[in-house]
Amino acid sequence: MLQDLPLTPPNASTFATQVDALYLFLVILSAIATVGIFSAVIYLSIRYRRRPGVLPGAIEGSLRLELLWSFIPGVIALGIFAWGAKIYFFAVQPPKERMEFYVSGKQWMWKVQHPTGQREINAMHVPLGKAIRCTMTSEDVLHSYWIPAFRIKKDVVPGRYSELWFEPTRVGEYHLFCAEYCGTGHSKMIGTVYVMEPEEYQRWLSGNTGDPPEVAGAKLFENLRCNTCHAAGTGQRGPVLDGIFGHMQPLKDGGQVLVNEDYVRESVLKPLAKVVQGFEPVMPTYEGQIGEEEIMQLVAYIKSLKPAAPAAGGGK
Repeated sequence: MLQDLPLTPPNASTFATQVDALYLFLVILSAIATVGIFSAVIYLSIRYRRRPGVLPGAIEGSLRLELLWSFIPGVIALGIFAWGAKIYFFAVQPPKERMEFYVSGKQWMWKVQHPTGQREINAMHVPLGKAIRCTMTSEDVLHSYWIPAFRIKKDVVPGRYSELWFEPTRVGEYHLFCAEYCGTGHSKMIGTVYVMEPEEYQRWLSGNTGDPPEVAGAKLFENLRCNTCHAAGTGQRGPVLDGIFGHMQPLKDGGQVLVNEDYVRESVLKPLAKVVQGFEPVMPTYEGQIGEEEIMQLVAYIKSLKPAAPAAGGGK
């Protein structure tokens, strides 16, 4: 009977053990503090109760006691902060060896695209023991991507990108929820994460086809005629995009901007917001012409571009 009423969701990721240990410590600490305080209240109420004919004496403060009850909770609070900070930094720094997934929230579904191009709705198939990084955005309102068994949750915000990563440690099926009220169908915005053995995952991939995001992005880049301005040797009405992702770009107003997912998205939808130094504000907006999934494909394509190789025998 108790097996059907677990106190916590399954422990199925590298985060889960660390998060559970911290929460268990907080629960035990809170229980000890609660029992201690109530025990002290009961004892002191009896020990120093008012007695007939006895006048209470003056009570002087104790500097040693005051320092003690300030120092011990202070050390415990700093320890909890350091412990939580360690888990947080682990949670926001995905390993270099990872699989890149793209997630889009929409009333009321989760749309997922695999690095090899396969697409799913309200489901995500992932291999066991592989780090998975999800780049996420919303097509309408605020959502929150939550997998309780992995102890991860991240807001998915319209107009910007957020990310999370996890590494599953147990094969199985795990619930996926939206943890932010997003409308009348909020409770239906659920799905399943399927953790599979690597060989089984490869078999699943072979039965599903689709262009990888960077390939789909390359096709879209050509269909939108972006290559007429952003490819080398095309008149240079816009900056060459080869190898610029992750680097600082000088702007016409004298500032600089980091070329990341948010900057690429802004440049597609609001190209006049940040004009690159040496170029005129002539790029048209694609707002209303392409959706969030297409923008993420363009981002994946630009991320895949490598710096152009120097010409053989070229100068400095």
